Amino acid sequence: MMRIVAVSLLLCTGAAIAEAPFAPPADTAIPGTPEGARIRLGQRLLSDTARLLPDKVGAAMNCTSCHLGGGKVAHASPFVRVWNKYPSYNPRAGREVTLTDRINGCMLRSMNGKKLAQDSREMRAMLAYMQWLSKDVPKGTKMGGGGIGAIDKTLTPDPVRGKALYGTYCAVCHGANGEGRWRKGALVFPPLWGEKSFNIGAGMARTFTAAAWVKQNMPMAAHARGALGQGGVLSDQEALDVAEYFSHQPRPDFPGKEKDWPKGGKPADARY
Repeated sequence: MMRIVAVSLLLCTGAAIAEAPFAPPADTAIPGTPEGARIRLGQRLLSDTARLLPDKVGAAMNCTSCHLGGGKVAHASPFVRVWNKYPSYNPRAGREVTLTDRINGCMLRSMNGKKLAQDSREMRAMLAYMQWLSKDVPKGTKMGGGGIGAIDKTLTPDPVRGKALYGTYCAVCHGANGEGRWRKGALVFPPLWGEKSFNIGAGMARTFTAAAWVKQNMPMAAHARGALGQGGVLSDQEALDVAEYFSHQPRPDFPGKEKDWPKGGKPADARY
């Protein structure tokens, strides 16, 4: 009898994982200490990546081009809680990866650039910012607002309709030819294709990943507040169509792509 009771409690415990609210800390809570200075440097590097790391970034992109609002926007691939998620198994790598590995994966793919040294000042600063953002999320808990949300994967994308939707909703910010927008030499909106965009190894080059992100976060100009991370305008089908269109435009190759998914399981929407 005692054994049966113990198993039941274990099952109940496993089914009831606590979920923390999405509540990133305010920037004003960054401490005025040397560690606080490191956190602020990491925040700047992630938000102004192309300008501050010109030798490491090949694209006209910042980390926060995808991780909106300094990684503090729900369902815009936030940095909040990521410190608690790693190390974690990554099917694309076919092994367990650390958060340092994951950051460098983005440097190679989304940034179309080079890895940061693991013990570099820049890497330690980025890690410090992500750790600080995760400080109020207990390890082992889930968190509402994480990731990029869901999209209906049973739908079939239509790139012709996607091109028309791009002209209606996206071109005003990202340019008619996906080239992005600039002001006095500074990046305002990132290029969605071309030599200065993310390469084919990036997650955003995959149709369904891009569609889920677009549905949750775009187009920003449709909302009165004008803030990033306000989606809910496009349907699943519309988001999928426009994602199919821009994700399949010409963009840089990814050297080493043949090493991805070494244990199988490559998604159907991978570009290679």
